[in-house]
Amino acid sequence: MKLQDTLTPVDRRLAMVWRIGAGLGGIFLIVFGGLGLADHPGFLATHGDRIAGLSTNGALSILSIVAGAVLVLGAVIGGNFASNLNMAVGVLFVLSGFYGLTVLGRPDANILNFRMSNVLFAFIFGIVLTTFGMYGRVSGHLPHDNPYWRKRIEAEDGRPAGAAKTFVKVLRPNAGRTHPVGH
Repeated sequence: MKLQDTLTPVDRRLAMVWRIGAGLGGIFLIVFGGLGLADHPGFLATHGDRIAGLSTNGALSILSIVAGAVLVLGAVIGGNFASNLNMAVGVLFVLSGFYGLTVLGRPDANILNFRMSNVLFAFIFGIVLTTFGMYGRVSGHLPHDNPYWRKRIEAEDGRPAGAAKTFVKVLRPNAGRTHPVGH
């Protein structure tokens, strides 16, 4: 068992969802970047062809390939690493969407050749990837066999890890006056 797995619990069913999210996202980005480079755009060109409805240039293509390779690596490693990586890369994509919004009307600052379709893709892809990373970790209705639910309950109760819960039934007598038998 690795040190990172002891710090944060891992669930094999959840790990598969995290791996699928990272793998599919990474493969899409690698294919997009590869097709963008095959078109031979200028490295920082602010014009060029569209790939899958998204504008691209050499810098964006290389950035996409690198981000895709990192996500595929996360899918290979799996576990909590894939979950954390999905969340981090998802947030970076949302931030890149905000970057795209700020440079849309300024060709001198738009070094990644962003168009509105790229901005929308960055927001949607970032939210989807972050959702894959948070799946099974963040919710108010986690099942009781979920390791993150167990970890939260242990933290709230102040019990040591692995300690059994004690169930106590509390009896509440009637609010009125009682008459014990024999008195």
